[in-house]
Amino acid sequence: MMQPRPGVSLDSVKVDRTSRPIDLVYLARQTLGDRALECEVLRMFEKQVAIYFERVSAATDPHEITLGLHTLRGAAQGVGAMVLASQARAAEAEFVRDGKLDEETLADLGMAVSEVCGYISSIVSD
Repeated sequence: MMQPRPGVSLDSVKVDRTSRPIDLVYLARQTLGDRALECEVLRMFEKQVAIYFERVSAATDPHEITLGLHTLRGAAQGVGAMVLASQARAAEAEFVRDGKLDEETLADLGMAVSEVCGYISSIVSD
């Protein structure tokens, strides 16, 4: 069973809640305060968000890009990764408006995905 990394609390006072890549208070509400479930959800999200970002990055079909961005946004909102969700929402709007994603938008989205995944790895151990 996955547990918080030893010595690191999911609601650690050392980390400013407003600047974390994931709002852990929001996540706790979504999981009804079940720490084991929080860890499981975060690990699943970490794997899936990387997969969907790669799909968006490699996709050439407009439907696949739209679906991937929408999935990224929804999954990010579901776990409290609001900055990532916001960037995915902006990328969706850009794609609808321009019919393509600017390389900078894709790079920014990739950095947000990396930041969220790194954060998850720092607070959850296998």
